[in-house]
Amino acid sequence: MIAKGVPVSVLGPAHFPLPAVQGFDIPVADNTWVRYDTEVREGLVVEELLFEKAGPRSTLFFDPATVRAAVVTCGGLCPGLNNVIRSLVLELSFRYGVPSVCGIHYGYEGMNPALGLPPMELTPTVVADIADQGGTILGSSRGPQEPPVMVDFLVRRGINMLFCIGGDGTQGGAHALAQEILKRQLPIAVVGIPKTIDNDILFCDKTFGMTTAVEKATEAIRAAHVEARGARRGVGLVKVMGRDAGFIACLATVACQEVNMTLIPEQPFALEGPQGLLAVLGQRLNARNHAVIIVAEGAGQDLFSQQTAERDASGNRRREDIGPFLKAQITDHFRRQGAPADVKYIDPSYLIRGVPANCEDSMLCDQFARKAVHAAMAGRTDTLICIRGNTFFHVPIAMAIAKKKQVPLDGELWHSVLSATGQPARFGT
Repeated sequence: MIAKGVPVSVLGPAHFPLPAVQGFDIPVADNTWVRYDTEVREGLVVEELLFEKAGPRSTLFFDPATVRAAVVTCGGLCPGLNNVIRSLVLELSFRYGVPSVCGIHYGYEGMNPALGLPPMELTPTVVADIADQGGTILGSSRGPQEPPVMVDFLVRRGINMLFCIGGDGTQGGAHALAQEILKRQLPIAVVGIPKTIDNDILFCDKTFGMTTAVEKATEAIRAAHVEARGARRGVGLVKVMGRDAGFIACLATVACQEVNMTLIPEQPFALEGPQGLLAVLGQRLNARNHAVIIVAEGAGQDLFSQQTAERDASGNRRREDIGPFLKAQITDHFRRQGAPADVKYIDPSYLIRGVPANCEDSMLCDQFARKAVHAAMAGRTDTLICIRGNTFFHVPIAMAIAKKKQVPLDGELWHSVLSATGQPARFGT
């Protein structure tokens, strides 16, 4: 086995001592690495991937008394954003004694003076109760701004530490920003905190907000099940988030155990044919008189005769709306068969996005935030905080966003879905 530590960008040597505050974390020793692969076959020669362990360091790059930190939230809303903001402010203030933390309004737009509002000052008092609220007190937006404009903003405001909370688009912007800072040789740290309700960030077992999303999705599934059972040949159809990855749909299926068919972007499916979705659904309705289907928003895109070339402000290709499409296809098919299905369609997406984080996500938000502060104070930059099992580590942003994480079709999660639903491995084969 060949060990390979993934290098992390560092602004420079650390000279300042970690403030001595009773009851806080024990520092992580330098050159402490985390194995990414937890399972290795005996006798197999592989290159072992090691990531730098996250946590406080005994010496810091920044003198806490001179730090002016900033926080920005970008992209779509997600449960837990305010929790992360709160924990960032508390860690910076109480652990390190940082005198100034500001919040940037409406994503990266707030770093463009032509578009944004002045930053707001964030203190422990300001953030005291925000974790009980959904959304983000800073506001959010999609889309990039020019890196030179954003760097000028940071310099003008005296900000030397920026925490970017967002998904792959946000982190792509953070990487571009960090590269511009590096080019100018400025002592400004840029640290990313992964926020994607779809859980599609590489090297990150779970991202905050996903557990809350699964919890709320199961509520929608149970409602769909009640509706389906209350109608003759009733079909409860639930659409959940998941543009490129079906983690929410899969996890909600396994958690709820009331789903009969789960459709995700990773597994194409056919409507027609002896093992197509409509045929299997017909068999279910004939046998049990009701069915529940959950579909991720990015599933079945190949079923549309024409797909839009439009992209959203983050550069993601817009998806065709699979939910109403499936409802129409199911309704029309069984009407033509002379055995109509009563389809109840539920789309809880915005309800899920806007709720406060549950307990599990709240704890995860706190851990992500505190590890991000430790990384920035030690001079780490162009770095994303990730988690494997219960251990946090630093991943270069460019490496983390090289591609999206998806549900492996040969993995335990998808096999659990197939067992829970009884559906074929692939509709149409």
